[in-house]
Amino acid sequence: MSSNILFKPSNRHWLIGLIVAATGITGAIAIYGVSQFGLADKSASNQVETTPRIQKVTALARLEPEAEVIKLSAPLALDGDRIAKILVSEGDTVKAGQVVAILDSRDRLQDAFQQTQQQINVAKAKLAQVKAGAKTGEIQAQQASVERLQAQLQGDKIAQAETIARLKAQLQGDNIAQQATIRKLEAELNNAQAEYQRYQQLYKEGAISSSLFDSKRLIVETSKQQLSEAKAVFNRINATGNKQISEAKATLNRINATGNKQISEAKATFNSIAEVRSVDVQAAQTEVDNAIASAKHAKTDLEAAYIKAPITGKILKIHTRIGEKIDDAGIADLAQVNRMVAVTEVYQTDISKVKLGQQAIITSQAFSGKLRGTVSQIGLQVNRQNVFSNQPGENLDRRVIEVKIRLHPEDSQRVAGFTNLQVQTAIEL
Repeated sequence: MSSNILFKPSNRHWLIGLIVAATGITGAIAIYGVSQFGLADKSASNQVETTPRIQKVTALARLEPEAEVIKLSAPLALDGDRIAKILVSEGDTVKAGQVVAILDSRDRLQDAFQQTQQQINVAKAKLAQVKAGAKTGEIQAQQASVERLQAQLQGDKIAQAETIARLKAQLQGDNIAQQATIRKLEAELNNAQAEYQRYQQLYKEGAISSSLFDSKRLIVETSKQQLSEAKAVFNRINATGNKQISEAKATLNRINATGNKQISEAKATFNSIAEVRSVDVQAAQTEVDNAIASAKHAKTDLEAAYIKAPITGKILKIHTRIGEKIDDAGIADLAQVNRMVAVTEVYQTDISKVKLGQQAIITSQAFSGKLRGTVSQIGLQVNRQNVFSNQPGENLDRRVIEVKIRLHPEDSQRVAGFTNLQVQTAIEL
């Protein structure tokens, strides 16, 4: 019954109209979609064409003097010596050859130099006596020379023996004082351990808090560390003191050997002074030459105790103070800060855009305004980044090339005191 109704002529006309309408609507939707896709593609094309070209390369950098920072230190022979005087302060401008510091060995080397001067005088006196021949006055003078050398040797021996005795007494006093310190620390440790055990029992019983119990354990650990350090100091005192005593004894032996040799030579001259021979004159002249050479060597050693600035520049940092030993950091850092550069770490994908002579702008919160400079050097090696912005999510393993930007002279003066300052650079392409 229903099938007949559906296929009646009137109903068939209505169904055909419905199909035609649906087909028209679908075609309209398709045409609209194609037109919108064309517009979107055109819009995207226009957007790509209007994307602005990159006009600068930005990167982090650090400020440094154009010339490298010089580390002032002691000569190798005086390495590890102590500082007696510091004649400059941080920020001072020094001239080339100006004395910056004086080492503790200066007095000892000065005494050694004066001794060589005396040896020159003795050698010259011997030479004059040999040339003059045997005379009563010369014989008496030579005898006096022998006696003077004997007296000098005796005086040097007494002085050195007193030095050895002083070093021994000092070592003994330091040992006694350090042993007292060790005993005191041992007593403190025993007391801390006893108190720790008592609090451990209270902690197990729940009578005290864990933080209080931990503080007692920390006191025990601290006491152990202090005791270990005190014992290490005791060992170092013994080692240093014994070394100083050994050196003083070696000096005494050298004084004896040198003095006896000089006395023997003076006596030999005294015995042979009656005969003037060319070989004697030549030997006496050799002694004079040797004494002069020794004096020059001693003078060189003495001058090495005066640490001088090799160039004109500014003292950036003093690492070693009066009484301190010179370590790997040296005495002070010196640099010519009248010409500053910004060492810029340019990302490896941007380095192709950077050329020599390009202008750059440097900014930082540490100074007002902007600094200007010129690209003066482009590195030849890719390294890991060393300057970071400390921003969340920053890539800490970026590969960069160092580019040096020489600041304009007036801008270099503005940041002469900002060595190693982190800045931001923008290199104009």
